[in-house]
Amino acid sequence: MNGGDVAVAPAGPPPPLDWKFSQVFGERTAGEEVQEVDIISAIEFDKTGDHLATGDRGGRVVLFERTDTKENIGSRRELERMDYTVSRHPEFRYKTEFQSHEPEFDYLKSLEIEEKINKIRWCQSSSGALFLLSTNDKTIKFWKVQEKKVKKVSDMNIDPSRAVGNGSVASSSVSSSPKQCVANGSYADRSFNCLSNDLSFPPGGFSSLRLPVVVTSNETSLVARCRRVYAHAHDYHINSISNNSDGETFISADDLRINLWNLEISNQSFNIVDVKPANMEDLTEVITSAEFHPTHCNTLAYSSSKGSIRLIDLRQSALCDSHSKLFEEQEAPGSRSFFTEIIASISDIKFSKDGRYILSRDYMTLKLWDINMDSGPVSTFQVHEYLRPKLCDLYENDSIFDKFECCLSGDGLRVATGSYSNLFRVFGCAAGTTETTTLEASKNPMRRQVQTPARPSRSLSSSLTRVVRRGSESPGVDANGNSFDFTTKLLHLAWHPTENSIACAAANSLYMYYA
Repeated sequence: MNGGDVAVAPAGPPPPLDWKFSQVFGERTAGEEVQEVDIISAIEFDKTGDHLATGDRGGRVVLFERTDTKENIGSRRELERMDYTVSRHPEFRYKTEFQSHEPEFDYLKSLEIEEKINKIRWCQSSSGALFLLSTNDKTIKFWKVQEKKVKKVSDMNIDPSRAVGNGSVASSSVSSSPKQCVANGSYADRSFNCLSNDLSFPPGGFSSLRLPVVVTSNETSLVARCRRVYAHAHDYHINSISNNSDGETFISADDLRINLWNLEISNQSFNIVDVKPANMEDLTEVITSAEFHPTHCNTLAYSSSKGSIRLIDLRQSALCDSHSKLFEEQEAPGSRSFFTEIIASISDIKFSKDGRYILSRDYMTLKLWDINMDSGPVSTFQVHEYLRPKLCDLYENDSIFDKFECCLSGDGLRVATGSYSNLFRVFGCAAGTTETTTLEASKNPMRRQVQTPARPSRSLSSSLTRVVRRGSESPGVDANGNSFDFTTKLLHLAWHPTENSIACAAANSLYMYYA
């Protein structure tokens, strides 16, 4: 998908990837109860892929750093320049964590604002410091994480076991006898005098007295500091934040509005999209996700609860009420049901790395859209078609409103998204491929693997207008013939920007896989 064309390998489609378990952080023991505050609610790699951030429902942000590139020489890019093959898969270690948000209460609206982290986005790093944005339902924060040298107070030249110069009382000068107070409030017992005769001075006294001095040691500690707080700009819950490629601005989106911010200015934002009708009874759709184009700083896309994606150009007007392109799929005649609109709602959109494609996730499917073709998606992937007969049950237990995320590989050849029973699915999207892989978030990801029989995709005269539907299984059974568990759902996952490595969250555990 680089260079603006659909990616086609020279000798046909690329072979399916063989996924293997890499690491797990926060693994649960059998029967261990998961605390609500520990459940992961956001995952994000930075642009280099050397750092990974997770947010949880307790308002904490945890950072991980890559270790497999530091043990050899130089950075991974230098190794590649030297034709040094890196055979090891990405490995990460815990770096630091900090409390990003606390629970609040809006007294004007009598509304509790929970601390749960909705989204994390990495910003451009500089001077060895890491910068990131994190948001809960109402407030966005800009964090700087930096290694700082620990400062210590140097010792003085008085014997520490006897000295009182550091503010403590010499041990031998404190009597255990009851304190006898006199009228002026001092003690009659002279042993409480700080300058008691117990202090031993060398003959002739000290030639010089070193006063306490703060010195910088060689030890370092990671410090996370909140640089800015962007608050009071959203009446509804924030569902997305996205950095602009200009490195200076970002957007935040709630159900009805999208605001544009400058990273340096926290007390002012510009409303660029407003879908709120004059009469709220006329409201037919809400904004569900928004993202900036990866290279064009004037272009962004946002999705709606009606299953449409709008591309807008910030150069057209200050308030982008009109879109430059609209992407939506016409529903098949006679297929409408009570659940049609609910399952059509898009929960997440992502641009491909080159900005040519948009990946969208609704309740039942993944769709890949070419931004130059608004007649319909170029590919549609069935995520869990076997749930269609169970939509009534899913509506009853509110599972039908679950918001699954999606992601693309850095080379644009594959897409991934989560499902129930802690399963996630990887689909190939290159021309001619039928790759469909189901994995479980556990130490043995292929344990419940069932390969879908390969079906030739319907080939049309132009590869740009091809429509591929894959991944559907026989209705009534899940992908593995097991009973389906709606309580364990894999909502959050992220693909490494340069390698075939996926990080995904199963409750409070972070699992990592590579191929």
